[in-house]
Amino acid sequence: MKVWRDVGLTYIHYSNIAARVVREALRVELRADAAKRNISHVKFTPWVNGRPVPRKKKEPTSES
Repeated sequence: MKVWRDVGLTYIHYSNIAARVVREALRVELRADAAKRNISHVKFTPWVNGRPVPRKKKEPTSES
């Protein structure tokens, strides 16, 4: 049985906790490199009527 599920955590939350504990357990000289891998990027896509809405590209403005 999955203990993390029994206590009400999602798998993502559980894996984030586990990764943080492993990073904190590393030796000091390896900790900085591991902290760099903690950074993540998220891309949001809006959906309307079951389809993704393309983002409008910003047109360059000439402010002269």
